[in-house]
Amino acid sequence: MLEHVRGNDDDGTGRLRLRFDPALRLFLAARDRGGQCVVAHDGTSSLGHVVQSLGVPLTEVGALTADGREVGAGHRPRDGETIRVTAVPRPQPLPGPPRFLLDVHLGALARRLRLVGVDTAYHNDRADDALVAQANAERRVLLTQDRGLLRRRALWCGAYVRGARADEQLTDVLTRFAPPLAPWTRCTACNGELAPVAKAEVDHLLRPGTRRTYQAFTRCRRCGRVYWPGAHHDRLEAVVAAARRAATPRRPPPAQRISAAADTPPLPGHRRPGRRPPR
Repeated sequence: MLEHVRGNDDDGTGRLRLRFDPALRLFLAARDRGGQCVVAHDGTSSLGHVVQSLGVPLTEVGALTADGREVGAGHRPRDGETIRVTAVPRPQPLPGPPRFLLDVHLGALARRLRLVGVDTAYHNDRADDALVAQANAERRVLLTQDRGLLRRRALWCGAYVRGARADEQLTDVLTRFAPPLAPWTRCTACNGELAPVAKAEVDHLLRPGTRRTYQAFTRCRRCGRVYWPGAHHDRLEAVVAAARRAATPRRPPPAQRISAAADTPPLPGHRRPGRRPPR
């Protein structure tokens, strides 16, 4: 495997060897996507800075180890250390049920998340500073494909969305966060909650064909938009069914779970029950 040293070989700096999990390699430069690279290090930069300088946002990183011992993003690496960078676990633990804020280019994903009942804020004209401020104020996970936005120190919580198509993106978000789903309960236009409404109350809003054909309706409590199971219902049901499958965490057999618990380092700042913290 080729290794690339970044920096001047004669400047007296140390060297670090970094190994990245396969799930993180898409963020690396093409020459480093074998998963391992060697970088020059002056001993002053934090490990988090080194990782992000290689293109990997810390929002995508799970555990960090240095020569086999768990460390945090603030660790100051020493010359010759081997760093292991693992991907964030799936599903990713959060303090409460996930609530999302989407970047301006993810409008189709926003509509799908709302379709399956996930609390999803979205604006098609929001600047980066405003997105970070809203995510922090409302404790929402900021979803984006802008790695620079994810590297902002002020951001409370963010995630890189994988996939080019909305269906791929939906699967990625649901497998990562496994949010509770409640299909058909949110307005896909504004994220407001839907409530059943008598046909007589919305009859004046319906076209003649809709009035003759459908009897069950819901209405958004926020914007007043009216919904019914129309011609596209079967296609949307397929989206909902796929979402349910994606949001259900896949559990390995018991023996594998025990092995994984023994071999996988815990998240930074956490320790397993029954183990003394390092002195």
